[in-house]
Amino acid sequence: MENPKKYPVDQLIQPIQQFIKHEKSGGLVLGISVILALFLANSSFSASYFHFFEHKFGFIFDSNTYLELNLHDWINDGLMAIFFFVVGLELKREIVAGELSNPRKAMLPIIAAIGGMIVPAAIYFSLNPSGEQSAGWGIPMATDIAFALGVLYLLGNKIPLSLKIFLTALAIVDDLGAVLVIAFFYTSDINTTSLFIGLGFLFLMFICNKIGVRSVLIYAILGIGGVWTAFLLSGVHATIAAVLAAFMIPANVKLKEIPYIQKLQDYLNKFRSADPKDSIPTLTNEQLHILDELKKDTNNAIPPLQKLEHAMHPFVTFLIIPIFALANAGVSFKDVDMETLFNTNIVLGVALGLFVGKIVGVVGFTFIAIKMKIGSWPEGMNLKNLFGIGLLASIGFTMSLFVTSLAFTSEEYITQAKIGIFAASIIGGILGYLVLSKQAKKSI
Repeated sequence: MENPKKYPVDQLIQPIQQFIKHEKSGGLVLGISVILALFLANSSFSASYFHFFEHKFGFIFDSNTYLELNLHDWINDGLMAIFFFVVGLELKREIVAGELSNPRKAMLPIIAAIGGMIVPAAIYFSLNPSGEQSAGWGIPMATDIAFALGVLYLLGNKIPLSLKIFLTALAIVDDLGAVLVIAFFYTSDINTTSLFIGLGFLFLMFICNKIGVRSVLIYAILGIGGVWTAFLLSGVHATIAAVLAAFMIPANVKLKEIPYIQKLQDYLNKFRSADPKDSIPTLTNEQLHILDELKKDTNNAIPPLQKLEHAMHPFVTFLIIPIFALANAGVSFKDVDMETLFNTNIVLGVALGLFVGKIVGVVGFTFIAIKMKIGSWPEGMNLKNLFGIGLLASIGFTMSLFVTSLAFTSEEYITQAKIGIFAASIIGGILGYLVLSKQAKKSI
């Protein structure tokens, strides 16, 4: 079979495409972004770095300004809404046809995720039971799926597939928990008029789904122009709107697999009989018509939900999350006073909540569930590599930083929380890799 002709631009683009497709690439880019943010925050560019995110943007209509937010808020409320939209798409796919669709198989990672949220929050709250610092109990509840899976995929095929599936399902349930926590506990005063307008647009998206509308543009207009904007104005965090909007995207196909395969064969036969001339670089009108029909049927064979998730995932992984990390991971250690760093228990609460709480919660709840015969060990999993998974679950970068921005207004408290996040995530990631690597060598 003749290979497609390669142009010089292909040699430039192909390595980038291969990098994007690699599972650990997202964690690598996120890690570089965190290091860059820390460098900028502690360099001679420090003042410019922090001032840059204070610039304000908004919309002016009839001399009135709307949605005037600084760049930092646009990143956290706007770009992160896109991140949560993709999280919502992943959640719906897993519930409809993935690891969470089978209640029996899903119970173990669900219980592990619940333990990995309850215990960290309890540890933090026991150390910070009152005052403004008590609001940070949600910070250690979250697991950074990109970083955790990135570390896991560094071990390659030496790790059982069941571990990767377990950690993915755990992190997805963890994300859902984080969304619910944000919705119920980190939402400001609610403007009911705007909220009901947002719910009205959400209902319109639901109606569009039910009557068979599959245009991504229609859902984008209703989701962004309607649901997201109204929720942002209502006081309910805009990321909640993104998840709810994602659940309104159709997950079914218009053309099922068997009929699609039959149509493909028909199109191939027609294309063959259209007398293609290899010497002529252009196609005949008949060939163009066949390819148009093929594209329409291929489009009908892909659920809009998966089409959006597939298209947006690289954008979120390689642009939105790194930008978020650049805006939120910068901690100026020049301004950190060691005497006041531990004047509250925020650092200890976050660090111990993530590191100890995640391990105790994930490993402990899973072990109890297996002993109570609620679930059974996935193939290739044992208590030792479950401990490694618990360590990786203590990596909380993206989600923990995001909840920090919602929990605190005091820069001192925000800095303390970030230091706790960094400490637990780095130690947990390194130890998790070492434990799982050792287990992988023993199993070879």
